[in-house]
Amino acid sequence: MPTPSQPPAFSFGSFDTQRVDDALARLGPKWTTWSAMILAQENRPMHVREISDRIPFISQQFVGKRLATMHADGLVTRSDDRRGAPYRLSALGKSLAPAYRTLSDWSRAHLPVGAMAEAQRVEDALDRLNRRDTTAVVQLLGTGGPMRFVHIAEEAGLDSGWARYRLVRLQADGLVARAGSRHGDPYVLTDAGQALGAVYATIEHWSEPVAERKASSVTRQVAATTGIRPGVPLGVDGARTAAALRRSTAAPNSLFSHAPQPQPRVPAAVTARSAPGRGR
Repeated sequence: MPTPSQPPAFSFGSFDTQRVDDALARLGPKWTTWSAMILAQENRPMHVREISDRIPFISQQFVGKRLATMHADGLVTRSDDRRGAPYRLSALGKSLAPAYRTLSDWSRAHLPVGAMAEAQRVEDALDRLNRRDTTAVVQLLGTGGPMRFVHIAEEAGLDSGWARYRLVRLQADGLVARAGSRHGDPYVLTDAGQALGAVYATIEHWSEPVAERKASSVTRQVAATTGIRPGVPLGVDGARTAAALRRSTAAPNSLFSHAPQPQPRVPAAVTARSAPGRGR
């Protein structure tokens, strides 16, 4: 049920929408979470074939492509560039623990998805969030309160057809609802939507090392070509997201401290639910 009068746990106006979307684009591709959790559980270099054996419902070729994408995004590393060299989680990949825990806890508290493997639960949550303009619309409703369709489209810079499609999807995903039953009633965030303030803050905090790495790379390039060592104008306000991490980082330093079983060994029912037909 929508609760328009209930304030979000974290300010929706305090995070950078583009940074959150960039982070979600790295985390959102299907099977990224499964691969990261397998590598975290094994805590050793693993070949593509070994990881694929733990995710039997997709092809080894697809696992290889997903790991290559994760490597390009800095989530995994390889000891060398030889064909078949094993992968392991990078420091950035290991730092995903708070973000994964927050996503899983949000799903358990607010989404009616039933029992499923923890990796699949996180991927289901990411699937709902990693959609074009979702973050922008949620932020609008989180900061502006109930809003009519025309105002959402105008404020978010969306054409009417796309805005209507996005709102329908947000309702289906359980993040947005109508404030009333009449046509033209404003849209509001559901309880699940309101709770995204903490999720976005944690994801943005995780993304900061990515931004810092890019800035450092640009700085080195400038220094190499000009001989000048400019300062790094990151402008990151760490204080505003520190509160969002206190609860998640207080948990043990494992990727999923509350995972009941090693995730890749899943029942047939979960395997069927995770079939490639749901991929994106």
